[in-house]
Formats: sequence, C-alpha cells, structure tokens
Amino acid sequence: MSSINLELAVPADRAGQRVDRVAASLFQDYSRAELSRWIAAGELTVDGQACKPKAKLRGGEVLALRAQREVREAWDEPQAMELDVIYEDESLLIINKPAGLVVHPGAGNRRGTLVNGLLHYRPDLSRLARAGVVHRLDKDTSGVMLVAAGERAQLRLSRMIQSRQVHRQYVCVCEGRMVGGQDVDKPIGRDPHVRTRQAVRDDGKTALTELRVRERFRAHTLVDARLHTGRTHQIRVHMQSIRYPLVGDRRYGARGRVPPGASPGLIELLHGFARQALHAWRLEFEHPVSGEVMSFTAPWPEDLTGLVDALRRDASVAT
Repeated sequence: MSSINLELAVPADRAGQRVDRVAASLFQDYSRAELSRWIAAGELTVDGQACKPKAKLRGGEVLALRAQREVREAWDEPQAMELDVIYEDESLLIINKPAGLVVHPGAGNRRGTLVNGLLHYRPDLSRLARAGVVHRLDKDTSGVMLVAAGERAQLRLSRMIQSRQVHRQYVCVCEGRMVGGQDVDKPIGRDPHVRTRQAVRDDGKTALTELRVRERFRAHTLVDARLHTGRTHQIRVHMQSIRYPLVGDRRYGARGRVPPGASPGLIELLHGFARQALHAWRLEFEHPVSGEVMSFTAPWPEDLTGLVDALRRDASVAT
C-alpha cells in the first residue's frame, strides 16, 4: 500500500462544476473509479469536509486527498539507470528524458521506467507520492522534465502547474507547410473509439496550445509550441486537429509525407522516423522554496537534429 497526501485548490474557472469532475481534472494520476471510492469513503474532502460526488463547487476550495492505494507496479523499486540530470538541489531535479523512456510504471511497463531510475539516484524520493513526478512526457517525447525532491516542493510545484505558472516550450516538426502561427484553443478528452488516444471533443477539458513557425521547408515546418494547459497528448492532438500532424506520429495522422522529388535518403528518413518529432526544450518557473526564477533547456536529440538538417539540405538543393 502507498499513502496519498495531496491538496489542490479549485481554480476559479471550475466554479459551478461537480466535485467528482473537478477531482478527476486535478488528480489526473488516479482513475475516476478510484476517486469516486475515495469521495464515498470521505478520503477526498472539500475544505476538510466529506462531500457528495455531485456537489457543486464555488472555486477556491481546497480538495484534500488522503488515502491508501494498493501499489500494483514498481513505484517503490529502485533500478540503476543512467540519467541525464541537468540540475538538482534539495527541492527538485531537472532531467533530460530521452525518447523511448517511459516515465512511470504501468501496464506493460512494470520496470525500466524513469521513476525506477529516480528512486535509485535519489532514494529519498520513495517518501513522495509518484516519486516526486509532477508532470509527464509521453514515452517517445524527449526533453526537459521537472521532478520534486521534497514534500513542500511537490505540493508547491503541483499547484504551480495547475495554475499555469510553469512555462513549458516544445519544438516539433510537422507534415505540411504552415502559413503562420496560431493559438489552438480546443478541448481534449479521451477518444470514444480508441482508449489509447485522445481527441478534440466538445465535452473535453480546456486545452490551449500556442504555435509559432520557426522555419519552413518544402513540405514540412519546424514549429515552436508552448503549452498553456497540460492535457494528455495535447500538442499531438492539436497539431492533428489543424491538419499538420507531427512527423512520425502515426497514431495522430502522420502519413510519411515527402517533398516532391526527394532524395532516397530523405524518403527513408521520413518513412522510418520512429517516433513523434517532438522535444520539450525549455522549462521556466519560480523555485518552489526560494522563489528564484529558473530556466532550463535540453539540447535537441540526434534524431531530431538529423531530421531538421536533412530537410534544410533538401530545401537548399531544391532552390
């Protein structure tokens, strides 16, 4: 069993919504079924009081989750692993996560995750819920990640993420030539037909992604993406929704597009790109203890650099 001890404030824009729905949006690491059980048992409270799932919130209340959870995966199992630690102090760690590394244990990935490696690197993280992980990157997304290393820091960072005070910027390569940047403000929820996918849905959770063109190629675009919310697969879903899927992201619409008359080498590279071309390159936030403004970047991985270089060469030859 593992102990859960979390408190999060209800955002003002959730006023009028039901407790169970707001809880599901705030405590995203737990299933709706688990949260419903904890509400019924009085282990998830509103301002210290037991509540009913359908009770309406005003905004500003504190949802407190204090419960015991059966651990089915290796959340408490250290495993030696080479980690690219960009920065660390008593309160937090900044990790450059490689593509292909799962963040936390789950079905089909019981060991060999970032959490297992973190527990070996900093054994004291075993005291924290989710080993200090306060946000996630998809398995095949590379880049900078923030990990709390103390209870105070974890609570503060979780609240900062919920209130959009942690600024996350990504770089990606999409299929198609984008005319210009745009802000994609479309709600996201689980795909009703494929449970492993997300989709733009009218009844989904608010999701806003700021997109800016960095460089255009003959049939592709290098894009800067800034998250204003943190929905699952948000950038990938939003890029698909505007018909510019990410290179390599066949789950969300990529077709292996190639420029007319492309060289065999470029065709092979584009058709064989083994993941979504997405990298979390910059993270900015106030230190949860000192209040100092901190900014970190993660260098582009070789596969993304090679892809962009190949597209630039193709564009220069064509002109």
